[in-house]
Parts: sequence; structure tokens; C-alpha cells
Amino acid sequence: MDLQKNLMGLGLELPSVSTPGGNYVSVNIRENIAYVAIQFPIYNEEYQYQGRLGNEISTEDGYKAMELCALNVIAQIEEKIGFDQVVGLNHIDAYFQADGNWDESPIVVNGASDLLVKVLEEKGVHSRSIFGVDKLPRNFSVGLTASFTLQNT
Repeated sequence: MDLQKNLMGLGLELPSVSTPGGNYVSVNIRENIAYVAIQFPIYNEEYQYQGRLGNEISTEDGYKAMELCALNVIAQIEEKIGFDQVVGLNHIDAYFQADGNWDESPIVVNGASDLLVKVLEEKGVHSRSIFGVDKLPRNFSVGLTASFTLQNT
């Protein structure tokens, strides 16, 4: 897998990594598992896709918001660890806030899943969970956490 080549092939580049908004780290390593703290649709410190899905945010824009969250996950791992140390992505937890009648979360979360598999290839295959929440920080429409298995050192 060539991370930069795959990103360039999709017309993407990694955003700058955001800093934690509280008393935690962005990437926490325990033995050979790396846990990535929740990533929001932020591009180079600019907040994007704020609002509720099915209200201010369309399903199509929700898909793009999840792509951006996944791109931020990749950026965190690349900066803090380097993908040469990654065996593979284990699991993602996707969070969304939506209007009460909206029910297209699997489509939106495919934005993250599709991007992770396209960029990371076989290392990007994963399981996932989806959670609807009442409110996300800064009124973000979506958020994403992830865990990766690392090579034994």
C-alpha cells in the first residue's frame, strides 16, 4: 500500500491534524492497538458540515462529512505512528446527529468506510458500529473513532 499514491489518485491530501479539545491524546497506544480519538469534519482547522442530518445537512453532504472524518483519522495515524507500522484497521465507531425523521445513517457512514478501503486497501477492511446521538460538540453532524492493530516491535 502506498498511502500518498492512493490519496493522490483520489485527488486528496491529508489535512493538518487537530489538537485535542480536552485532557486526552489524539492517538493512544496500548500494546499493539492504536485508538484514535473522535475525529470531526474539520479541514485544516476549519469546521465543516455543522448541523443535523436531514435538516441542515443532506445525506450526500453527510457522506462527504464522514469522508473528511476518515481522512482525519488517517492523518492522525500517519503523523503519530506512520502507516508502515500498521497491520490494519480493526473497527470504526461512527456518530451522527440527525432530525428525528432521518434514517440514512448507513449511507452516510459508507463515506468513511469507502474512503478507508480505497486509501488503505486491504489494511482498511473493518467492522463498524453506528450511533445516533442527541448532540455532538460544535454542532458537528458526524464524528468517527477508530482502532488499528500495529506491528509488534
